[in-house]
Amino acid sequence: QVQLVESGGGLVQAGGSLRLSCAASGRTFSSYVLAWFRQAPGKEREFVAAISRSGGKTYSADSVAGRFTISRDNAENTVTVYLQMSSVKPEDTAVYLCAAATGGLVKPARNYNYWGQGTQVTVSS
Repeated sequence: QVQLVESGGGLVQAGGSLRLSCAASGRTFSSYVLAWFRQAPGKEREFVAAISRSGGKTYSADSVAGRFTISRDNAENTVTVYLQMSSVKPEDTAVYLCAAATGGLVKPARNYNYWGQGTQVTVSS
């Protein structure tokens, strides 16, 4: 059974930090590109960051570059992808979802095969 389970969301003040985690199991997710997306109410799903299979290459949206860092841990049974969020802003408020792709390090959501349910991040001003 494929599972991507996010955790770590919550309420944080502007300028603060938060670390999101996503545990992926049920497939050989060490062979997948992993990514974070976010979706705010009334808005389209937005790419945040992606990381290559080995973790050696990352790709971030301009809106979070220099503030958010994606990383991963390719453990044998469960692969975990992290999103370290720093200097958060109210506009970062959204549901954050992790996703897995068999293809390359890409932005479009349609390229991702598996998705988690999401974790809410709320940034207060």
